Amino acid sequence: MAARSDVSRLRGVARLRAGLKGWGGVGAMAALCALALAFVLLLPLTQSRGGGEPGLGGSGVAQGAPARAGQCSEGTAQDQSPAPSSASGDTIEAIRKRGYLSVGVDQNSYRWGYRNPNNPSGELEGFDIDLVHAIARNIFGDDYGADKIQFRAIPTNQRIPAIQSGRVDMVVRTMTITCDRLNQVSFSAPYFRTGQQVLAPKTSTIKGYDRTLAGKKICSAATSTAHDRLAADQQAGKIPATADISLTVPNQLDCLVRLQLGQVDAVVTDGALAASQAAQDPTVQLKGGTFTTEYYGVAMKQDATDLVRRVNRILEDYRGDGDWKASYDKWLSATLGKDSESATPPTAHYK
Repeated sequence: MAARSDVSRLRGVARLRAGLKGWGGVGAMAALCALALAFVLLLPLTQSRGGGEPGLGGSGVAQGAPARAGQCSEGTAQDQSPAPSSASGDTIEAIRKRGYLSVGVDQNSYRWGYRNPNNPSGELEGFDIDLVHAIARNIFGDDYGADKIQFRAIPTNQRIPAIQSGRVDMVVRTMTITCDRLNQVSFSAPYFRTGQQVLAPKTSTIKGYDRTLAGKKICSAATSTAHDRLAADQQAGKIPATADISLTVPNQLDCLVRLQLGQVDAVVTDGALAASQAAQDPTVQLKGGTFTTEYYGVAMKQDATDLVRRVNRILEDYRGDGDWKASYDKWLSATLGKDSESATPPTAHYK
């Protein structure tokens, strides 16, 4: 990356210092720590267990086959999940026999999956974490307890490899359902609706996902839907050719650090995540509205159809009994609003 002028560096430092107040400081420090922790990818966040990671079952799963990219369009990708079922299967039984559910999550996304510095327990909290507990509680029933979940910190660009290698049973980490990803993993029905959005300093001349991005350096996470959209739209002439979209990082929160340091001019990420980042740092804000419609899903192995069906059954209950709404009100209402399109759980459709 080319060196910046002394003036630019001073501005970046000033912006960072301005963010080091209240939750802004927490956000900046958490993000900086995220960079330092990159070398411990997939490190278990709970007590380690001996004996290694047992392989997942799948040779005799319930009926149904995972959707392939050729069978869907991006507009219907969220409708490709197998119908819900409360039945067990080889994958679920393997998890029960092992004694815990291994889940890839984020530990630095404010109000989604993060460690609250005001919580002395140090336990992970957030909207995604609530859903993980609901899934584990259903799978283990009366045997459910904190020891039945093994959380693993998964950077954005390691979500799919972690599933395919069997390091985790599932990823619950603000992961968008797409046709391309359906060719690599299976997804549950959607549990959240969002869209891509621009985050930039309040003082920036950027107004949104438009011509004001000309000449600006934009950060996105590698393998993210944000980066894919930036590349496609620039090729199609929908955003200026002079916008520099070359910088990608392993974890989307790393982009906030770059923005705070003045190393980039804007971040493109999911609006739900961008709103949480803006809540952490009072010097940045959302610019313009969302310019895509996307849905988060729980990602699992392609042959774990019994687990996918079971998660879909859990999601049906989670939406219907008020737990989804209670979690939204607790974690996201303050940043996204009570009347936003995201405030209502998406309707599930199955293939």
